[in-house]
Amino acid sequence: MFAVIKTGGKQYKVAKDDVITVERLPGEAGGSVSFEEVLMLGGDDTKVGAPLVDGASVSGEIVEQTRGEKIIVFKKQRRQNYRRKKGHRQELTVVKITDILAAGKKPAKKAKAKAEKPAEEAVEAESAAPEAEAQATEE
Repeated sequence: MFAVIKTGGKQYKVAKDDVITVERLPGEAGGSVSFEEVLMLGGDDTKVGAPLVDGASVSGEIVEQTRGEKIIVFKKQRRQNYRRKKGHRQELTVVKITDILAAGKKPAKKAKAKAEKPAEEAVEAESAAPEAEAQATEE
């Protein structure tokens, strides 16, 4: 199954586990991002939106925030002594596509959320341990 999404004024054809580079999106590496502007879903049954497919979305994980190569913009008008040279590096985000959701489907629960819960419980247990020791010494 594949999808055509729109982000940053451009369109991208994506499938699960694809890694794409798009214009800068807010978020940190490891965070999740959702693309709601799905123009087409392909595969066994193709759905083309008018202009968007209702209820469809594509979810992904931010791999890194990076910058593209330097681009030189040079303007010149001959015989007018007019020359301008500017350049820039575009801010980019590398995204790994994790899931394509058709209309009415819900995203799968992530394993990371399950992995974070025991870590939170360990922090709570550590904070409770000094209190228990303090109570034992008072008695």
